[in-house]
Amino acid sequence: MPTSLKSSSVLRRGGVVALIAVAALTTAACNGGRNRPRLAYEERPVELLYNTGYERLQRHRWADAVDYFQEVERQHPYSEWSRRAILMQIYAYYQNGNYAESIAASDRFIQLFPGSPSAAYAYYMRATCHFEQIVDVGRDQAQAEQALAGLRDVARRYPGSSYATDAVVKIDMVNDQLAGKEMNIGRWYQRANQPLAAIGRYKAVVDNEAFQRTSHTPEALYRLVEVYLTLGLKDEAERNGSVLGYNYPGSPWYAEAYALLTADGRRPETAPTAERESWLRRIIPG
Repeated sequence: MPTSLKSSSVLRRGGVVALIAVAALTTAACNGGRNRPRLAYEERPVELLYNTGYERLQRHRWADAVDYFQEVERQHPYSEWSRRAILMQIYAYYQNGNYAESIAASDRFIQLFPGSPSAAYAYYMRATCHFEQIVDVGRDQAQAEQALAGLRDVARRYPGSSYATDAVVKIDMVNDQLAGKEMNIGRWYQRANQPLAAIGRYKAVVDNEAFQRTSHTPEALYRLVEVYLTLGLKDEAERNGSVLGYNYPGSPWYAEAYALLTADGRRPETAPTAERESWLRRIIPG
């Protein structure tokens, strides 16, 4: 963590690597949802304000740190100290779980200093804050969509950087989440005896190149076999079973699909290399 205007370091939280460099502007302070009074205005040396904020940061007094970094901006706007103070606010808000405030501070930095080398950090933290707010697949995935857009932006703007490396890993995780959402909806339609709607969701997983690399693809192909057989579309069922067998011969989902197809008189070319787990696996959850 920087001890002066000339130094920087790596800050970690829950496996997220954040390279703090430098920062600038103002936001209303908030701590755990409670309004906090601003520091009383008193002209103080910029070094004192900044270093006091940094000391609070080291002690994990995130909200107090924000107060001092905001005061740097208020008393010394447009200065190098002020520009660096906003980066510190982004980080302090993030550590305190104030993701909306961290995103707002990131946006502010990007708008004021789009050409700064530290803009990479602001872009990365904005995407990471959305990533941290992703909820389970049974709920709205707006945060996942925003995280995906932000992470792709980081990977595109800063290829080869540590931010891009971490963004690529998170992109795969978000795609798995979004594919899981499609599967969750597809299973609901299948349980509700709406096979065409279910097929649409399962095909969204199978046909989306980004989703094809997720853990949900084998089940999506199996569910398509299952639904097509239910509809009497046996050629379609066999075609999806062949795709499943070719790409995932060792998946228990293919063992299940193979059993369904052979029971229906079909003879898939690829024999499964995995055992069927149990009849429970075929039950649609929920």
